[in-house]
Amino acid sequence: MLEIIQKGGPVMIPIILCSIVALAVSMERFYHLHRVKIDTQKFLDTIVDSIRRNKIKEALQVCEQTPGPIPQILRVGILRHDRPREEIREAIQDAAQHEIPRLEQNLGILGTISHIAPLLGLLGTVTGLVRCFQIIQEKSTAMNPINPGDLAGGIWEALLTTVAGLTVAIPAIVVYNYFVHRVESFVNEMEISAGQLLDVLSNRGTLA
Repeated sequence: MLEIIQKGGPVMIPIILCSIVALAVSMERFYHLHRVKIDTQKFLDTIVDSIRRNKIKEALQVCEQTPGPIPQILRVGILRHDRPREEIREAIQDAAQHEIPRLEQNLGILGTISHIAPLLGLLGTVTGLVRCFQIIQEKSTAMNPINPGDLAGGIWEALLTTVAGLTVAIPAIVVYNYFVHRVESFVNEMEISAGQLLDVLSNRGTLA
């Protein structure tokens, strides 16, 4: 591996750093999104049942004990159960604006790496070709014959950096798009859950 890195030239260093950061961000996001994933419909049924039985404290306790953005935004709405519907909606929307960035945290880093990794590979390709042409010029000036071995170093650099850049970029793009889809799913579930909670709070009778 060290030999490959040396043959790839100095551009291999930032490419490797990109791969390490991408792996770290991917693992952190996998863990976080898995930890906050819940059975939304089951959770919502429990909350709705508690509210219909006028057990507001019980509904709040369920929200506090359940991880994830959906319980947090519903908790804000339940705390304002005696307020007008529009006020409850605004409170839930404000809470959602705080929760969504937590779901999207570090995704920008992953997206950036997916874009710059192939560019770094291209940069390595160009520097490798520059080395080849420098050798050709030096040999031509010195009236020495050029053999394939003289150009091998530059060709290695050109090819290895391209491969390395694509090897980092392709998985990064796939994982980034996967996380974006997961976040969109969370946001959709948040909107549906918030709508159902608003309907339940608006249609319920006088609290005990």
